[in-house]
Amino acid sequence: MFEWSLTPSFPMKVNGVALEYACHGPAPDQAPTIVLLHEGLGCVALWRDFPEKLSARTGFGVLVFSRQGYGNSDPIQLPRRLDYQSKEPLEVLPHIMEQADIQRCILFGHSDGATMAAAYAGSVEDHRVRGVILMAPHFFAEPMGLAEIERARDTFNTTDLSTRMSKYHRDPEGAFRGWADVWLDPGFADWNVAEVIDYIRVPILAIQGHGDQYGTMAQLDEITDRAYCPVDRVELDCKHSPHLEASEETLAAAAEFCARLERIEAAQVETA
Repeated sequence: MFEWSLTPSFPMKVNGVALEYACHGPAPDQAPTIVLLHEGLGCVALWRDFPEKLSARTGFGVLVFSRQGYGNSDPIQLPRRLDYQSKEPLEVLPHIMEQADIQRCILFGHSDGATMAAAYAGSVEDHRVRGVILMAPHFFAEPMGLAEIERARDTFNTTDLSTRMSKYHRDPEGAFRGWADVWLDPGFADWNVAEVIDYIRVPILAIQGHGDQYGTMAQLDEITDRAYCPVDRVELDCKHSPHLEASEETLAAAAEFCARLERIEAAQVETA
């Protein structure tokens, strides 16, 4: 049973897996919905107050959930497959949108979540998806990003990072290993899923920080070079988390993007 609630009574079940979730703002029968997909070590709680602000700013509902292995969702069996960023959204998102009765939505992903949003929009002809917001996306591995993940692994192995992560993740070991071990797998060095951009047929808002320690502006260049759909490109003076480090600019860009999509939709309905 799905509850459109900030504090649902029960997790939702997707393919037999319990996923924690939270909802902000109007329900899907009252307004479009923004579905948030978190980063590699993210979860519901680590979005902090951004979902609430995003709903207030756009007037849209916001649905946020923790993927399997993160937050208070069910743990995942390791090792995680190397193609999880491409395959997981195809297996999970349709069920989530069906349970929530989402009618019109924007997929808003951060980091790994942005890659997942792009993978879904570029692989599935889902007319509920009216646009995608890709914040600090990854379409291919970059040496500087892999080096940063190596440093994170060293920190995890030699400090109390696991204990600190346990505040947000039921299984901090599984959450960290399920992310770092994939990115640092020798077979991942040549990972590249940029071709999904070629098949996206809805507007894209792409956001990247100049100081992002996990990826460069080459990721956004890939979007603008390959996309056949309208692309808004926003470059900010921040690192890997624009929604936290440049919150006002990120909210403003997202709100304008959502408002424009609504204006386009209204015009199409009027002329139909």
